[in-house]
Amino acid sequence: MKYLNKPLMLVGAVLALFGGVVQAEVDAETAAAIKAKLKAANPRASYGEVSESPIKGIYEVEAGGGNTLYVTGDASYFIFGDLYKVESDNFVNVAEQRRSRQRAQVMKALDLDDMIVFSPKKGKKKAHIYVFTDVDCGYCRKLHNDVPELNKRGIEVRYLAFPRTGLNTTGYRKLVTAWCADAPNETLSALKGPSRDFVALEVCEKNPVAEQYKLGSEVIGVQGTPTIVMEDGTVVPGYVPPDTLVKALGI
Repeated sequence: MKYLNKPLMLVGAVLALFGGVVQAEVDAETAAAIKAKLKAANPRASYGEVSESPIKGIYEVEAGGGNTLYVTGDASYFIFGDLYKVESDNFVNVAEQRRSRQRAQVMKALDLDDMIVFSPKKGKKKAHIYVFTDVDCGYCRKLHNDVPELNKRGIEVRYLAFPRTGLNTTGYRKLVTAWCADAPNETLSALKGPSRDFVALEVCEKNPVAEQYKLGSEVIGVQGTPTIVMEDGTVVPGYVPPDTLVKALGI
């Protein structure tokens, strides 16, 4: 049975990374005043970093879960939603660019030992992707069948657990079985393969499945499986064929 030696990163610590990418410093007094007024209006909400937005006089306030409030300097008004920049030939989602940078920070800070990793056996690793996965998901199995081809093309696949049915369910126990196994890669493959109904389920005490599920739900915003997180923090929901992934990764 595989036990994890390194302590898991708590989601609270991961959330502390949010706001690490800011556009400009905001003095502590202004930030405190804005958050105090918002807190007074809604004491149940939590507010994170305050930074200057690209619009003069408007501040970005982290509101948890990757959400942002665009708040006036006196905090009398705010806009909830994404901010877009109008360019000559396109609309650019500035808010999503910021979220992608934040997600990239969060994923980079995670412990690789807590993931089930499929690395290229031959040749140089050119890129990696993070995949929130479930074993009872048809498209997760389809993506997993592509892993040898992805490895062949130099892409490392880093799996995180996301039981779609929630915690303390059969789906959860299946994923925990893979993470607890002495041979997690082989066990995960078996649970996604034709012999999945014959894999004995075993739940060990120390496993990262619940934390990874919480990370996906509350921080990354996973809505279903598979969900791919690219190196730059871009989220790609659903199955993507190898050729598309290779092109997106620029390799």
